[in-house]
Amino acid sequence: MQILQIKETCLYVHDLQLTRWFYAHKLGLPIIDEKENSHLFFRAGTSVLLCFIPEVSKRQTSPPGHHGGGAQHIAFEVEPQDYYKWQEKLKAENVQIIAEETWPNGLKSFYFNDPEGNVLEIIPKGLWEKLNSSLS
Repeated sequence: MQILQIKETCLYVHDLQLTRWFYAHKLGLPIIDEKENSHLFFRAGTSVLLCFIPEVSKRQTSPPGHHGGGAQHIAFEVEPQDYYKWQEKLKAENVQIIAEETWPNGLKSFYFNDPEGNVLEIIPKGLWEKLNSSLS
């Protein structure tokens, strides 16, 4: 038995309208579920990005309550040929690239913030697979 992938990940946000505007309009993620004053869920490839208001989420009983705060991090995987296109798209959307990292395998990733201060990253497909093999 093995775990196949991380199917969903979660960010805790305070402004669902701002979150909707950024992820749906700037990044183009489709909304798949929304509950006013509670959460927004987005499709990201075959995965799901869950965005919860932490104060609401921690009080729920089903599914079990959870919450968090501070700058959280997630990475979005893109096709290698689209890596620089994503940089240009975000710059055109006035999203500031805050850092770019060159990894030991020679591949790059770049970082930017969402309006809530979460740290987002664009990585080319294969970065972790090639990184893992370069460390072996």
